[in-house]
Amino acid sequence: ECRIHAYVLMTNHIHVLLSSGEPTNISRFSQAIGRKYVPYFNHKYGKSGTLWEGRFKASSIDSEHYLLACYRYIEMNPVRAGMVSDCKDYQWSSYHANALGEYDALITPHPLYISLGRTDQARQKAYQDLFSEGLSSNLLTEIRQSTQTGTPMGGEKFRREIESLLDVKVGHSTLGRPKKP
Repeated sequence: ECRIHAYVLMTNHIHVLLSSGEPTNISRFSQAIGRKYVPYFNHKYGKSGTLWEGRFKASSIDSEHYLLACYRYIEMNPVRAGMVSDCKDYQWSSYHANALGEYDALITPHPLYISLGRTDQARQKAYQDLFSEGLSSNLLTEIRQSTQTGTPMGGEKFRREIESLLDVKVGHSTLGRPKKP
């Protein structure tokens, strides 16, 4: 019961932007890929072992402020990696669905994506225009750190809301002993 909004399949890892009404479904999604797709791929291509480096990592995103940046971060990955010069030249990505309107059974448009335009053509044009401006190095770092550490990506209010929902402290803790008052 996950909805995929953006993805890119790289040679040694994948990025997926998805949502679910039930948070545990996101972990189950990752497990299902490992249990079903990896054996299929290995059998089909005569390979063995894992397909991707590292472990599953996930982070909650403040959709209102970061969702479309995460779409771009994911779909621009092959360009940043020097594999292609334009997102449209990489076939293993949701860019073709989100920016060019090509059918992709995996993609479920997010409401914020839909709000980019009244028609499919207007939405796709607005989405393409987002790619004319690159992501700042600060935003790239913030997305990477959030993903690597599992820290929610959003402002202080968003983090407090997550902490309240989970009844647990989230975010980076400081190293060492607490400072004396």
